[in-house]
Amino acid sequence: MAKDFYGELQLGILGGGQLGRMLIQEAINYNVNVHVLDPDKNAPCRKLCNQFECGSLSDYQTVYKFGKGLDMITIEIEKVNVDALEKLEEEGVLVYPQSRVIRLIQDKGMQKQFFKQNNIPTSPFQLISNKEALANAQLQFPYIQKLRKDGYDGKGVKKILSVDDLDNAFEEPSIIEEIVDFEKEIAVIVARNDRGDISTFPMVEMEFNPQANLVEFLISPSTYSFEIQQQAEDIAKKIANDLQIVGLLAVEMFLTKTGEILVNELAPRPHNSGHQTIEGNFTSQFGQHLRAIFNLPLGNTAARTNAVMINLLGEDNYEGLAVYEGVEEVLAMDGVYVHLYGKKYTKPFRKMGHVCIVSDDRETAIVNARKIQEILKVIA
Repeated sequence: MAKDFYGELQLGILGGGQLGRMLIQEAINYNVNVHVLDPDKNAPCRKLCNQFECGSLSDYQTVYKFGKGLDMITIEIEKVNVDALEKLEEEGVLVYPQSRVIRLIQDKGMQKQFFKQNNIPTSPFQLISNKEALANAQLQFPYIQKLRKDGYDGKGVKKILSVDDLDNAFEEPSIIEEIVDFEKEIAVIVARNDRGDISTFPMVEMEFNPQANLVEFLISPSTYSFEIQQQAEDIAKKIANDLQIVGLLAVEMFLTKTGEILVNELAPRPHNSGHQTIEGNFTSQFGQHLRAIFNLPLGNTAARTNAVMINLLGEDNYEGLAVYEGVEEVLAMDGVYVHLYGKKYTKPFRKMGHVCIVSDDRETAIVNARKIQEILKVIA
């Protein structure tokens, strides 16, 4: 890299949400100048970066102009204008993860085809051009329909259980995939730098909020067998190497009831399944992402202790200026770390923060996490 990353480097982040906010908290330690582009003038990053710009992430000119004077660009959301990033790469701006990786991951159909071509285990699927094409689908009911583009946090996903559901199916290009009878949803975060060094965080176990289809509860490290954990980490490394990605990659997987691991989806950035690493591991996912894009030695990813992460979601039936109930009560408990994301307004199931609970005893961490879920509420 032409410039030392410490002090001189101008780093741009596309997206100014909580992931960008936590990335800045880590970047401050490296004395990096951070510029942020986000469409929301009240974005969580707005007061924490060297320069904040309010503008569209999907508009070519806005993204191109934002990146023009910077040394490097990274993302905290995939929904960005990739053509602009390609142009910036051609002109010498470093873009990590690379624009071609973002382009592939933006499209769930291309993602699935990539898995198939590279012998990465995933559930059977079919590409669908429109709602009409579902009538001739090869997959048997029930199956899951996912929009190829722009779905996130459970949005853009529908269960098609029978012919009766076809009327409500998505009209836009989508994929359909067999419903997996899984025992547990698991994830591995892997980092790769430009030298090709590669490192995984220990596998984590996740529980989802059935209403919102969001990660609600995450336990690290996993208590599954060494073989299963090793297999999950090997799959994540293979994907990172096949993609030749520079940066962080979150690999969400299903562990089936027969002990098979199937890859569900990828996210080329810090991820909800890695927030517990801030307190629970020697290196956080945010520190590791910066090490990877700055082409530095990757950090030690080992768990320091048992960590449970819970998402703070906006309560159902509340919308408006956010009010946090029960903060003092949970802060009186041992090993509790509260992270509020600085979002002004709450709405049902919006991610407003997270709490990490650490303990040398795994069961204690889980019990405390369940208590905090009852006490800490985001209302309006």
